[in-house]
Amino acid sequence: MSRAKCIMVQGTMSGAGKSLLCAGLCRVFRQDGWRVAPFKSQNMALNSYVTRQGLEMGRAQVMQAEAAGIQPDVRMNPILIKPSSDTGSQVIVNGEIRGQMTAVEYFRHKKQLIPEVLAAYESLAAENDLIVIEGAGSPAEINLRADDIVNMGLAELVDAPVLLAGDIDRGGVFAQLYGTVALLRPQERARVKGLIINKFRGDPEILRPGLAQLEELTGIPVLGTVPYLHVDVDDEDSLAPCLDKTQVHKAVDIAVIHLPRISNFTDFSPLESHPSLGVRYVDRPDRLGVPDLVILPGTKSTMADLLWMRESGLEAAVQKLASRGTPVLGVCGGYQMLGEEITDLHGAEGALTALRGMGLLPCRTAFEPEKTRTRVRARVTGGPLEQAALDGYEIHMGTTEVQGEPFCKLEDGREDGCRRGNVLGTYLHGLFDSGELTEKLANWLCGRKGIQAAHAAPESWQQHKERQYDILAEGLRKALDMAVVRRILEEEETGR
Repeated sequence: MSRAKCIMVQGTMSGAGKSLLCAGLCRVFRQDGWRVAPFKSQNMALNSYVTRQGLEMGRAQVMQAEAAGIQPDVRMNPILIKPSSDTGSQVIVNGEIRGQMTAVEYFRHKKQLIPEVLAAYESLAAENDLIVIEGAGSPAEINLRADDIVNMGLAELVDAPVLLAGDIDRGGVFAQLYGTVALLRPQERARVKGLIINKFRGDPEILRPGLAQLEELTGIPVLGTVPYLHVDVDDEDSLAPCLDKTQVHKAVDIAVIHLPRISNFTDFSPLESHPSLGVRYVDRPDRLGVPDLVILPGTKSTMADLLWMRESGLEAAVQKLASRGTPVLGVCGGYQMLGEEITDLHGAEGALTALRGMGLLPCRTAFEPEKTRTRVRARVTGGPLEQAALDGYEIHMGTTEVQGEPFCKLEDGREDGCRRGNVLGTYLHGLFDSGELTEKLANWLCGRKGIQAAHAAPESWQQHKERQYDILAEGLRKALDMAVVRRILEEEETGR
């Protein structure tokens, strides 16, 4: 029997705020002296992370682990699905690639993964006092009920009480919550111990009549109304609000190309927190303008997204800016695009075997079946960012042959990336997390404009995130009836 208690947060839809609520609960219970760990059996996202063991996991559980004050562990997210097309995904199990599957293939296969999911969960539960579990999408997706391993199916497997969150910011929250409960089977409905109104803006008093009626209709208590909390923590996927930013109001304008299969855009969160740096996302040439820096981010499908840039006119627009001296930075897939050619003789990404690159860096990339996954430390070797220390990680399928100057040197002596004039490329995700590169970048870009860079807050990115988790926990303590949450945990323990 597992030692840890557990509690699960499910939502009425994707984007209801489950990830943030779980992170907040992890921090609350950590502050109260619990050994707490997050868990999500199956995560579909392109934002991923490499653990110290070189294993790949979803970014949301990394954020929740940070809130819990522990190291990210692949057991917290045993299944990661990374979409590579509208119908196919790369399936990662326990941090390792299991294969490329269509949706139909995965649905046929996923029940076979239950033993691995439970092994990961039980291992975590043996080491902690409490597991905070995150669901996915909605438990009311009744077409998927038979093979569910992430919502009520998982709740039944680990005997978890459930808190159900609805997103009032999108409207219709009463219908969301009531409709979800109504579509559950009686035994599933019995697991829902509390309802949460999430992302509220305004005076919660106006909700009271509706909350009372909702409790009467469902027979489930409303545990609180959580305000729209403005905290700066990593976003999980394509629903992230940061991707909607199309304008900036800071001294420096940084345009990130919003690729169709953009991944690891959390790389740029430290830039957004700098007082001089404004980050916006661009998906059309007419929205690019004349930024101070263009960033090509990571992508799950480098060749397909490069074709999209070519067809949309963004490639030509970026090439024109680069030729006029605008700095351009490519990260991972974005770095591969900047080279002269990309080849894929093993079909790692699809049917294309070769594609001309943007020609802005003297390098060529060849995709291979094996994925590189490793954490690294490095130092920039030249140019305006010289000597900046980096602490990041690699997740990529290709190897790149460089004919020019490297971007940085890894602590083991290997070189990474490429630079030529105002164009830079690197494979390292998380390159701005240490803070040194962010400061050097701000000074360089502000210096090009003849202005002084504002001083960043006197705290590291890690300290900044810690403060955000504390703000999140304080918001949940004020909004939720934590006494009832603890009573639910006690009842769950005595009911075993």
